[in-house]
Amino acid sequence: MLSFSKTIALISLLFFFAGILYHYFVTRKLKLPPDFARPKGSWKVGVLYSFTFGMMPWAKESTRKHWLAYLRGVAFHIGIFTGLFTLALSFFINQFNETVNLIFALIVGFGALMGFAGIVMRIVERNLREISTLDDFISVALVSISLAFIALALIEPAFKIPMYLVSAIMLFYAPLGKVRHCLYFFFSRFFFGLHLGKRGIVHRFTEVSYGK
Repeated sequence: MLSFSKTIALISLLFFFAGILYHYFVTRKLKLPPDFARPKGSWKVGVLYSFTFGMMPWAKESTRKHWLAYLRGVAFHIGIFTGLFTLALSFFINQFNETVNLIFALIVGFGALMGFAGIVMRIVERNLREISTLDDFISVALVSISLAFIALALIEPAFKIPMYLVSAIMLFYAPLGKVRHCLYFFFSRFFFGLHLGKRGIVHRFTEVSYGK
């Protein structure tokens, strides 16, 4: 049963990568709207800012005023990256060092808790509730449940079978649902930086970001 569940998870992982590649090439083919304004700065500087200082919590009003929500999101995504890394390694390594298992379990488990907290926030907080869709809840729930089982499997190997099965469902759904924003994130940051750089307003945004 373990080999079967691992195979199902591996197939879903391959489907996930195939789906992300499909969305990547489809997005690459989309044409940007024509920009008739004369460039006033370097787009490279804008893109560099977008992927560095532009991602700092003080660079946006929404994060400057909601540090707890920002930190929850950071912890959730750290848990996701660690969980996926652990899941990928599990296809080649049966057992990790006991200390490594504990560290990874704590990080992934805490990430799962932050994911469930995000679901509660979407239900309780009126503004979040109004803009949330069914896909939002399904995506966050699947990722959070998957992280929870990965954390449990790191502590108790008996949870490996449900870990692979739940992760398989999550990975299969990822390219079909909102989880695929892991790809669109890079496109959106690039276009944002491109606009700032060509307009020559990166310096002004930097000053605003630091409250100068």
